[in-house]
Amino acid sequence: MYEGKYPHKRYRITLAFLNKHISKDHSILDLGVENPFSEIMKTEGYHVQNTKGEDLDVDFTSVVSTEAQVVTAFEIFEHLIAPFNVLREIKADTLIASIPMRLWFSSAYRSKTDPWDRHYHEFEDWQFDWLLEKAGWKIVDSVKWTNPTKKIGLRPLLRYFTNRYYLVHAVRDNKKQTAPLK
Repeated sequence: MYEGKYPHKRYRITLAFLNKHISKDHSILDLGVENPFSEIMKTEGYHVQNTKGEDLDVDFTSVVSTEAQVVTAFEIFEHLIAPFNVLREIKADTLIASIPMRLWFSSAYRSKTDPWDRHYHEFEDWQFDWLLEKAGWKIVDSVKWTNPTKKIGLRPLLRYFTNRYYLVHAVRDNKKQTAPLK
């Protein structure tokens, strides 16, 4: 489908999932600063606005002041200490979010050069599902996939068989609506 256009497997799968669930007529707030995938969404015809790099653990201004119909969060929640809080504050009724899954054979990611580039959480799928449910979201579709590397060794071999990414389409669960934080 997008094999030659987007070389990264993650981008191809995420774009196909987004196309499956979100109309290009909808406005999107993408959590996180502009990045290669937000540029792909724009190139593909989506109306995307990004947050500005604020600390989404404590500053919810972007998510409460937007009129966007959809919020996307691609590999963002693992960087937050308390993703539950921002999930509760989202005004949009639709969420498309992905996370890198916890790998039993590898410790959580932490950059050696960038003090902000680290994962506070690496979720198992059930943990992310539970987080979304507790924050008032209902998952309506999901997909997982592996992330093989071209290296030699036990860990690279395990990456061929172990899912690394988890992507969900969720909608507000009005039965479980929680009050926003004050």
